Amino acid sequence: MAGVAMLAPSAPPAPSEPATAPPAPLPPAAAPPPVTVPVMSPPAAAPPAVPVPPVLPPAAAPSIAAASTAAPAPRTGPGVRADAVSAADLLARVRTCTPVSRGRYRKDQGAKATVPVCGTRGAVFWKADMDIDCDGRPGPRCNSGTDPYFSASTAYAQSDGRPLSSEETPYVVVPAPSDVWNHRSHGVRGGSVVAVVYGDRVRYAVVGDTGPADIIGEASHATAESLGIDPDPRGGGTSSGVTYIVFEDSRVTPIEDHDAAVTEGKRLARRFVDDAR
Repeated sequence: MAGVAMLAPSAPPAPSEPATAPPAPLPPAAAPPPVTVPVMSPPAAAPPAVPVPPVLPPAAAPSIAAASTAAPAPRTGPGVRADAVSAADLLARVRTCTPVSRGRYRKDQGAKATVPVCGTRGAVFWKADMDIDCDGRPGPRCNSGTDPYFSASTAYAQSDGRPLSSEETPYVVVPAPSDVWNHRSHGVRGGSVVAVVYGDRVRYAVVGDTGPADIIGEASHATAESLGIDPDPRGGGTSSGVTYIVFEDSRVTPIEDHDAAVTEGKRLARRFVDDAR
């Protein structure tokens, strides 16, 4: 019996064999790796979609803003205005001449008379040289010592009654009234606004003095200097290439107010050019 008792407990190990058999089917659980692939793929696809929205909007926004701020600049920027009238604009407007003078003027004393005064709607004009008129209030560059023909007076005085200053005021000289042409009959007088064109430059001045009745093509020291022409009254000036356009019935008051002459000159020049279109 004791032997039986000792053998009885040794029988149970046999059932433990089947208990280890069930774990064997667990290897198929290795199939989960394929399941992890779809789980990982969504995060991989998400990143491309996330950067696209942030990149495009910032790039587009600055370019639109830049365009909107850049556009007004040419229209309102100092010295670069879309409504500015160029030398080419004005010269195209006075390409042909319909004479309003009964004859022609000399550029210099003793020269042949070759320059007519021409007329067109809103203006009279002539194309000539530029001699330097240093007349008016004496200054360091315009006086009896620098100019042998100096005169301390001008045909038109400034608001305080004193003569104009050739050094300070850009002005143009018109021939004294004669049978050839009387500037008054075309609305030209002291303070009339003049566009002076030389090369690719346009400068605005006023009618400020009168000269010999048979000579045309003269302007103040300040006018010549603003155009890049030598303003020396003895040997300066230029022999040709200057166009003078006087706007009829225009006037700057006071005559010495150059800023007013420029403002009015730009307005009249724009209207003059646009009227031809």
